Amino acid sequence: MNVAYAYPWDIVGDPSAPSRLAELGVEAVAVAASYHSTRAATPYHPAHRVLDVPYSAFYLPVRPSSWGRLTPASPTWTPTDAYLRARDALKAVGLQVHAWTVLTHNSFLGGVHPDLVVRNAFGDRYPYALCPAFEDVVEYCEHLVSEILTVGEPDGLILEACGPMGFGHQSVHEKTAGADWTSVHSDLLTLCFCTACAPRYPEGTRERVRAAIDAPPPGTATSPAPTSVAPASASAASTASASPTSASPASTASPLSPATVEAALGPLADDIRAVRVELSASLRTRLVAVARETAPNVPITLHANPDPWAASSFAALPTGEPGAEVLVGNCWGDPASDAARLARLGELCNPGQRVGAYVLALPPRPADGQALAEQLRTYAKAGATDFHLYHAGLASPGRLASMAEALRLIR
Repeated sequence: MNVAYAYPWDIVGDPSAPSRLAELGVEAVAVAASYHSTRAATPYHPAHRVLDVPYSAFYLPVRPSSWGRLTPASPTWTPTDAYLRARDALKAVGLQVHAWTVLTHNSFLGGVHPDLVVRNAFGDRYPYALCPAFEDVVEYCEHLVSEILTVGEPDGLILEACGPMGFGHQSVHEKTAGADWTSVHSDLLTLCFCTACAPRYPEGTRERVRAAIDAPPPGTATSPAPTSVAPASASAASTASASPTSASPASTASPLSPATVEAALGPLADDIRAVRVELSASLRTRLVAVARETAPNVPITLHANPDPWAASSFAALPTGEPGAEVLVGNCWGDPASDAARLARLGELCNPGQRVGAYVLALPPRPADGQALAEQLRTYAKAGATDFHLYHAGLASPGRLASMAEALRLIR
């Protein structure tokens, strides 16, 4: 199945949008039912060309009785039932509509409930990242899935950020590049030490992570990193006390910047990895159960990553998920690496499950249909049968034409 991604505001208020999307040659459109803040180009809309979306919102009517402690916000930049309007317009031209559901990535709720967000080893909060170690967060995600399936009645359900978010966010004005943190540092800064997560780790985890992040790279002549960091606040201090340790950073980590997460964590790596994987697995299991109870025949698509350290929109899925119909891997990087990721997802599939490729058709990719078709063929050889094209609402006319050409060429 070929799926084009779009926002509700790409369709609502633009009578030409449904036919334009249908002409791409896709069978379905993934319409955001719950989405984070963004600033979006709207190249075709008769009313505007740029839309600022200042906070995370829910694009179906918010029924207060359906929510618990966490209740999503409604948009002011588009109708509060924008998903429903977009759904009806797309189905009128023969397209399926899948509910693109962003779960733990929510800066609005993180700002209102700072006690429920991811915190790194230094006590710094990530307000865009709700931590699924908290029952309130899991219940919110359950309510979200239930409401979308009950009120939205989609043809398919797409679950994104079905696990903990991490350090990488690329929001507001990102000013972190100058620290020269590597991908390993990013993974370490992703580990959550909130009051729910910290007690689950082995003793000495926080100190080991701090030391690895502050360690100089090999060959660097510099003074040692501080052996202790004061918590940012009183609440950070209480978080620190949740994971007591008698080990000092000097005795638990290498003095040089580590080459891998496993090297940074040493003998603690297996236990910490198990905690992280369980955060995504337990949330996923509960959401699949809710979805099957609410709408047994609606297929479920997971944005997933076989890397057990993954913490992003594509959550860790190192052992598979039999409750989903489609496992979709991110394909925004080097095609060979992306293909390897898809092949691994294919190995995790049970009979009847499919692999999807989440394909970037925006910059820095060229607006070239033949080049895009070649990428799709690479992903197909790796086992992908479904192509999820990002993003039909943000793409210029030339890029939309390249999407349509690529899909024609691979038929």
